[in-house]
Amino acid sequence: MDRLVAMQVFVEVADRGSLTAAADKLDMSRAMVSRYLAELEEWVGARLFHRTTRKLSLTSAGSDTLPRCRQMLDMAGEIQASAATPQHTPRGTLRLTCSMSLGQAYLAPLLARFLKRYPGTAIDMLLVDRAVNLVEERVDLAIRITNALDPNLIARKLAVCRSVVCASPAYLDEHGTPKTAEDLALHNCLTYSYFGKSLWEFEKDGAPVTVPVGGNMSANESSVLLEAAVAGAGISLQPVYAATGLLRSGKLRALLGEYQPREMSIYGVYASRRQMPAILRAMLDFLVEEFSADTDWATPVA
Repeated sequence: MDRLVAMQVFVEVADRGSLTAAADKLDMSRAMVSRYLAELEEWVGARLFHRTTRKLSLTSAGSDTLPRCRQMLDMAGEIQASAATPQHTPRGTLRLTCSMSLGQAYLAPLLARFLKRYPGTAIDMLLVDRAVNLVEERVDLAIRITNALDPNLIARKLAVCRSVVCASPAYLDEHGTPKTAEDLALHNCLTYSYFGKSLWEFEKDGAPVTVPVGGNMSANESSVLLEAAVAGAGISLQPVYAATGLLRSGKLRALLGEYQPREMSIYGVYASRRQMPAILRAMLDFLVEEFSADTDWATPVA
């Protein structure tokens, strides 16, 4: 038995939830996929899947074995890549996903520069307000702002994402300006469904501060809340990259400068290091370069 091939079969079946789908991906017959699985189970000494007529699910042994197989396949791919000739100039299409606000407010001009640098490439963007399944939706790279990474995916840190509490001058003239984080409980706060919907977290003088917040508007896309804040609807907690231009123009004012909102990290996330396409490697290097050079990411708002 070629154990590396058997591991690859196992990983594909686990990712796709189907022997038939894995067979199509690997260009094998379904019988051959079944044979490799059976031989791997014999070698491991345990069943890896619960099998029914309608679905497959990992057994406890399968759940333990899956990340180890991924690691072995990644190592094999790295060995092969290190022995191969250098890859050529990046070419082809990269399918990339990120949030609507990040794509519109920040990534679009960066990607335009990438395409100019590598004229043989193309970008297919998927802008969504959810974390997509990279395998099922055939995504090469996800740009995610999070502090909770999926252990089954590979992540490269691009930057620290800082946030700022802000509101329009009109809102502050009508409702007053909060002096402390605790004052936010008395204001109409516009909340993001996926982060800090009922609690905003800060740090002041090295100590954590958590404040319950609420208001008459929440949304699953932060750019909507940003526009609502400009219109005077309430106070918003926004990533610095999205709010910087509006703060500089005076359409929004930064609040509570002594309180640092909880920091997040921004990552480039992808499924595997095996046979990494030149365009994916080039994009990750390019994003690290661009993010590190941009002071809007590196410096909190004063």
